[in-house]
Amino acid sequence: MSTYPEDDPLNHNDPSNPRREDALTPEEVLKAVHSYFPYTLPVPAPPESSPIPVEPPLFQSWSEHETLPPQPRHPHLGDLLILGALACTGWTVSLLLLRSALHFHLWGISSVQRAVTDVHYTIGSMAVLYLVTFGAALIVYPLFWHKGLFEGLQWKASVARRHSRPLVGAACACFLLAMLDEVLLPGPTNAPIDKLFDNRAAAWLLFAFGVSFAPFFEESVFRGFLLPALCTAFDWSVEKAAGISALPLDPEGHPQWSLGAMIFASIATSIPFAYMHAEQTGYSLGPFVLLVAVSMVLCWARLATRSLAASVLVHASYNFLLFSLMFIGTGGFRHLDRM
Repeated sequence: MSTYPEDDPLNHNDPSNPRREDALTPEEVLKAVHSYFPYTLPVPAPPESSPIPVEPPLFQSWSEHETLPPQPRHPHLGDLLILGALACTGWTVSLLLLRSALHFHLWGISSVQRAVTDVHYTIGSMAVLYLVTFGAALIVYPLFWHKGLFEGLQWKASVARRHSRPLVGAACACFLLAMLDEVLLPGPTNAPIDKLFDNRAAAWLLFAFGVSFAPFFEESVFRGFLLPALCTAFDWSVEKAAGISALPLDPEGHPQWSLGAMIFASIATSIPFAYMHAEQTGYSLGPFVLLVAVSMVLCWARLATRSLAASVLVHASYNFLLFSLMFIGTGGFRHLDRM
């Protein structure tokens, strides 16, 4: 007689043992084998799962305390020095062109003394200086900043358009301040800048230059480079002295400054801005104080909106109001002796 069980669990041809739809698991196979051989060893239980140990990373103590270096804040004083070098290049090119123009007696002028008071040479020299310096800046700064010049200077024309009404209102306030300053601290009657208005064509040329080229390039230098660089230098000095960390960059990658830094930088920017125009007004006190106050308003526009285009708009609007008053007072620049 056979000692094997009558039912064969592995025999799928047996009609009494219908074929299962699912495949047998390994445990079921082991149990079936054990039923054939009852003296085999018991089926061991599957080992409990245990997490695989993870080895610590190499130099774990170093990686846990690793700190990323602070991101650079542009524009800084180094960027300002680069701008100075570019301006020297522009000044050299302007001087060479001036000498060439004098050599060929353009506009009937052959001496430097006469060229200083001629609007063609004065405006032409400044235009060449601005264009050469700015053209070089368009090429040089993206190499260091890894972004365009306008983006690095926070141009943001859309912000200026959105706040155009208060910005133009600030320009009107500066214009009223200029009228008040003329009454309280009048400038000289025969300022050097008045000599440039020797004819109607010169007046129109100064008008066009004063509301376009001059505001754009002056704001790019003073509110685009100098003001942010001084803000960053002030905060950096305080951080090093107090041992505190720098403020993080804003979501657009631009620096954030403390209130003290913005006040200090606004004053430090306004003094050289006013001094640059002091020669045109004979270094008189009244126009100098007025230009310092106007520059403070321009710094406010730049810092409050974080837009360089905003300060350009205020500057251009202020100059437009001054020239418009001059235009009305001289009968459309026909009677320049009334100035």
